[in-house]
Amino acid sequence: MPASTHTVTNQAPPLADYDVFSADAALVEGVARHVAPERAEQARAELAELGGAAGSAQAQEWGTQANECPPALRTHDRYGHRIDEVDFHPSWHRLMERGVAAGLTDPWSRPDGQLRRSAAFYVWSQVEAGHGCPLSMTHAAVPALRKEPELAAEWEPLLGSHTYDYGLDRPAGAKAGAIAGMGMTEKQGGSDVRANTTEAAPLTGDGGAGSGEYALTGHKWFCSAPMSDVFLVLAQAPGGLTCFLVPRVLPDGTRNTFRIQRLKDKLGNRSNASSEVEFDGTTWARRVGEEGRGVATIIEMVAATRLDCVTGSAALMRQAVAQATHHAAHRSVFGKELIEQPLMRNVLADMALESEAATTLALRLAAAYDSAAGEGEAAAHDRALLRLAVPTAKYWVTKRCVPLAGEALECLGGNGYVEESGMPRLLRESPLNSLWEGSGNVQALDVLRALQRSPESLNAFLTELGHARGADHRLDAAVKDMLTQLSDLDGIEARARRLVERMALVLQGSLLVRFAPPETADAFCASRLGGDWGAAFGTLPSGPHLKALVERARPVA
Repeated sequence: MPASTHTVTNQAPPLADYDVFSADAALVEGVARHVAPERAEQARAELAELGGAAGSAQAQEWGTQANECPPALRTHDRYGHRIDEVDFHPSWHRLMERGVAAGLTDPWSRPDGQLRRSAAFYVWSQVEAGHGCPLSMTHAAVPALRKEPELAAEWEPLLGSHTYDYGLDRPAGAKAGAIAGMGMTEKQGGSDVRANTTEAAPLTGDGGAGSGEYALTGHKWFCSAPMSDVFLVLAQAPGGLTCFLVPRVLPDGTRNTFRIQRLKDKLGNRSNASSEVEFDGTTWARRVGEEGRGVATIIEMVAATRLDCVTGSAALMRQAVAQATHHAAHRSVFGKELIEQPLMRNVLADMALESEAATTLALRLAAAYDSAAGEGEAAAHDRALLRLAVPTAKYWVTKRCVPLAGEALECLGGNGYVEESGMPRLLRESPLNSLWEGSGNVQALDVLRALQRSPESLNAFLTELGHARGADHRLDAAVKDMLTQLSDLDGIEARARRLVERMALVLQGSLLVRFAPPETADAFCASRLGGDWGAAFGTLPSGPHLKALVERARPVA
């Protein structure tokens, strides 16, 4: 019998069948910190259950299959009827079903709802990021719809349902749950939505403008999740740019005119369908909010999805760090495990810092959303804080995702460069949240607008930083430097990125000084705020604290 040519050794086992939530110390501590004490145990148990599902080999296989078999457009049925449907692999539907059942479209029905929903979104997004797009838009549509109480009464129970009911065979009112999409950008305008040319004509007769019914004519260059039951879109009404609700199936069961021209062939996010759509003058829509107030109406949806951009990027970074530290703990080189090699330990610790700072900030913002819905001084503080902190966090956290994903892939070497490792999918996904809901320049300019138009937001931001005042001299110096930058308005638009970066770092630093272990806060302040840091990961000041940082970040299956 011939001898075996080789035996496979020194390979890391798959990171599978572990609890994604409980293995993440920063997440566990953050949820416990922000959730009301009487609900802490229930929240922990729910998230641990979802974490176990997210870490299962079965869920990981669903994510792989949903990306290897991307959605396909069917414009017509076999008889030539226009149907404009999108077919998905069964694994996509399993991911959606579990996400909806976990309440990822419903932060509204319970106390601490946004915090618990954001933590769950963070956990479940680590399985597969593409299906997070419709989950995000569905929950975010509710604040906009509340501008029209009649529409909110009709749609909010469906969008907040914990039952995933897919298909365009029935009107939404006959379904157990609904999914929402969004269409704002057009090819001539992009982020400049006021350049939109889609027209909305009030319908005459019994369904006239007074009833809020319109017919749309135009296009959308990026329409997310076109298989959804309903969409919020922007169009030019007689009174100016206005927000509209466009159902895919009309109340009588017929299809609304919603022509899907093609699906986008994207860098990443391949499991999710992004499309170009046309409205032909017979597309029926309901007005949401007043004519001419489209941006003001839909901005609350945008703000909620921007928070998910922060949370989704934090989740991707966490999964990248989890994979890198897991690999390093099981791979040996030069007689020692990689995780024990001083230079690799520095790289892992540096990425762990970036990940924890992102997670801590995302959870603080989620808790602020819950608080902002209430009354009193704390609620007012958090409402003002969010106006400035959300675009600041969106700018910085989403930008840090790309280099971290690339560095984590490199930690696996050639193993990380092959598709089976899952790391290429993380890397391809990493730029998305920086683009979605406004790229970096859009966020930086939004911060400037908030500073100019909402002085209370800067007061709230400084108050938030003030909770950590005196705890670290490097943080105090960085805050002083930020104030110096704010005081110099000459050419501030060209310096906006530098300013917003500094604002994000001092906010993260203040949160870590208050809440993280001392070695974590010290390393962050020394590197990100004190200048003892290089231009690449793995350039932290050395010391025994690096091992503690890595062990805190490493998941144990």
